[in-house]
Parts: sequence; structure tokens; C-alpha cells
Amino acid sequence: MTANPVSLTVFFVLFALVACLGFVATRWRKADLHSLSEWGLGGRSFGTLITWFLLGGDLYTAYTFIAVPALMFGAGATGFFAVPYTILMYPVLFIVFPRLWSVASKHGYVTAADFVRGRFGHRGLALVVALTGLVATMPYIALQLAGMQVVIAALGIPTTLWGIPNLPLIVAFLVLASYTYVSGLRGTALTAVVKDILIYVTVLAAIIIIPSQLGGYEKVFSSIDPKALLLAPGTGDNLGQSFSYISLAVGSLLALFLYPHSLTGLLSSASSQAIRRNAILLPIYSLALALLALLGYTAVAAGIKGMPDYAAGFAAFGNNFAIPALFLHSFPPWFAGVAFAAIAIGALVPASVMAIASGNLFTRNIYKEFLVPNCTPAQEAAAAKLSSMAMKLGALFFVLEFQTSYAIQLQLLGGIWICQTLPSVMIALYTRFFHPVGLLAGWVAGIAAGTWMVWELGLKSSIYPIHIFGLTIPCYAALSALILNIAVGLVVSVVLNATSKAPRLDETAPADYLG
Repeated sequence: MTANPVSLTVFFVLFALVACLGFVATRWRKADLHSLSEWGLGGRSFGTLITWFLLGGDLYTAYTFIAVPALMFGAGATGFFAVPYTILMYPVLFIVFPRLWSVASKHGYVTAADFVRGRFGHRGLALVVALTGLVATMPYIALQLAGMQVVIAALGIPTTLWGIPNLPLIVAFLVLASYTYVSGLRGTALTAVVKDILIYVTVLAAIIIIPSQLGGYEKVFSSIDPKALLLAPGTGDNLGQSFSYISLAVGSLLALFLYPHSLTGLLSSASSQAIRRNAILLPIYSLALALLALLGYTAVAAGIKGMPDYAAGFAAFGNNFAIPALFLHSFPPWFAGVAFAAIAIGALVPASVMAIASGNLFTRNIYKEFLVPNCTPAQEAAAAKLSSMAMKLGALFFVLEFQTSYAIQLQLLGGIWICQTLPSVMIALYTRFFHPVGLLAGWVAGIAAGTWMVWELGLKSSIYPIHIFGLTIPCYAALSALILNIAVGLVVSVVLNATSKAPRLDETAPADYLG
């Protein structure tokens, strides 16, 4: 496709504005960025509004805004699962995570693995929680860069400039890496404000203008195959698509706030009350996501798949090109530039938080715990900056050297793996009944089972059919693996609690969780 100069100009102006904001953030709420708490958590100083923008920018990524409607475009109603789970997760956020914020604030915890180390006094358990977070986050960062690739293609920017392959993506990466390194979470919080405003403007325009061009939502839905509008019902011996849909939503909502970047956004809040307020306010993003998801049907109604101008885009990116193609087809060039800037910045913000969260994990739970236990605060912050840079470089290498489908497959596994830390983190906020060795045994069982199930499916799906007494239960592998994880952890804990006389350490107290 040929680049449109108007779209390019608008895109580059907005992108440059956000990049400048990222660097200017060093002067916003000026603090010592040689401290990990300041660089990696913004000094735990963000109020309700900034936390709202940061969590929204962090959880609703560029890939979300491309992939969810693309899934609706290609697979129909199944793709809508992201909407109910992003609604149902907020009661969990309201009830559970103020407790984590309170105990983390009391003891200076920066990561979930810090909490596990303090709660159970077990270095090995804390290490596997940290490693799970690091491994699960890498493909997530890669997917943000993959979303950026889609935008670059939609703008018609050549992937090779001045003889350098993938130069536009490399430049975008350098911008992300530079302002993250310099400003830390403050830079991300400021850019999240602009990103979220642009996303809302784009979504509102899209849900009003595009359907009206097609004759209204009635015409949009009447053009969709009825089979794509509803989930296939179950049968007498198979619970069917409806159950797999529910299990996918439940497993996803349990996993989302266990990701390191989600917890980083939460722990940067100034109070547990700010988290509770955000649990009430954040569903606004779910409304935006629901409306955006419906654009997948709108792209079908617009006949995007049959438009020869976008054939090359579909060949390279599959259904992920549906929404950019729809914007190019429906919007004037200047607003297409705004929409693509929103998506591109929507990649920078979560990728930045993910990299910072990974730096925090590596530094606190590997570097300081095992390599340099007597490091100074400045050394700790420097290690976090360098390790966050390494994570971004790894993600860039992955996107450039491998197919995007590999990143999607690894992200599929990442969601299953991160869910296996739930007993060590979320359940541990309420009870220490589980023995740390039991939690480790459960983690091993859950990781092994979840990985095996997805491997059996050829890394193409995460819905694994379980056969019990002649009944087929198609269930999200993360959820079934988590049930096994908890069962194994429970059995081992009962045995060890009854037979072991060794003292169990816990540096927290019940009052620490009440804030």
C-alpha cells in the first residue's frame, strides 16, 4: 500500500509528542530515579486518576485492540470472551489486591515474588514465581511490537529504509527503550494519559461513523452468518463451546492481575483506596473494549476481506489487519493517522510497564537475592534498568527473527503458566495453610500439565477436552492445570503440616494486610 502523507504526518506528530512526554517525565514529581522504588514503582505515589490511566494503558494493550476485533472478524462470538472476563476481574481486584498493596507497602515489597519470599521464607518458591513472571512477560512484550508492525504496514511505511531491514520498528523500539530507561514508571504513566485519550477518541468515532456508513448496526448484524453470532450449544455427552468460553473467561480473569506488569501498576498506587476506586472505574475500559470488539463484525459487513487493496496486508498479518484496513477504508487520512497513533502508543505504554516489571523481578528476586545480596540502592536500580533493556531487546529479536505466530503461541503458554502462581500469591494473601514445598509441588504439576495439554493441541489452542465418565469437558488449560496445582499442593501440605516440625517463617502479620 502507498503511504498517505497526511496520515504519516499526523501519526509522527502524535508519536513524537508522546516520546517527548516520556523524557519530560523525569521532571514530573521529581525524585531520585536511582532508587528502585522511585524508578520501578513511581515512588508508590500515583493517585486514583493516574492509576486509572496507567492500569488502563497497561491492561488494554495495542495487541488487545487489534486482536480482539480480529478474533471476532475471523471466529465470531468466541472472540467476545475478553469482554466478560475484563468485567468479572474487577470484583477480584476490589476484594483481593488492596491486601497485597497494604502488605507490600508495609514491607517495601516491589514484586509478587518479594511477597512470597516474606510470607513463606522460602527462596526457591519465590524464585519460581519470579521466573514464571519473566518467562510469561517476554512474549507479551513481543506481541506489542508485533502490533506496532501492523500499524507500520497499514501506514504504508516500507519495512526496509536506507538499506536497513525493519528500521521503522527498530526506531520505535529505541524510543521505547530510551524513555523507559531514563524516566521509569513516571514516563509510562504520563504517556498512558495521552494513549487512553486517543484510544477513546478513536473508539467513539469508529462505533458512530463506520456503522452509519454501512446503514446502521442492523445492517451490520444482518450481514453476519448467524452461526458466527452465537456459541455452539453443547450436547448430551459434551459441554460444548459455551463451557470452554466460560472457562477461558474465568481462567483469564484469575491470571490477569498475576502478571508482573499488572502488579507493578497496582503497587505504584498511593493507597489501597486508590485500587478500590479503580476497581469501580476501570470497567469503563471494558465498555470501550466491547464496542471495539463489535468492529470485527463491522469489518465483515464492510467487505474488508474482499478488497484487493488490502490483500497484501491480510497475507502478511492475517485477521490482525482487519481493523487497520477498516480504518483506512472508512476514515479520512488525517483521522486514520490519529487512530494508528493511538494503536502504536497503545503498544509503547504496556511494553514499557512490562519491561519495568521484568527489571524489578530480575533485580529483586535474582540479582539481589542470589548474585549481589549487599548491593546498594543505586546498584539495584541500575540492574533493573539494564535488565529491563535486555527484556526489550529479547522481545525485539523474537519479533524480527521468528514468526508472530510463535509469539502468540508462547503468550498462550504464558497465560497458563502465570495462572499457576495463584496459590503462592493470591491464596497466600488469606492463609498460610499451604506448605511452601506443597506450593512448589503444585506449581510443578500445574506447569507440566498445562504445557502438556497445549503441546498435545499442537500449540494452536488452549482449550483441552477432558474426558470424565463419558462426558467431554472442553476447558481452558490454565484452569484445569490450576485445579490440579491446588489439589497437589493441598495433599502435600496436609502431609508436611502433619509430619514436619521445622519452624516456618513469616515476616508479615495479620494487621499488615488491612492497610
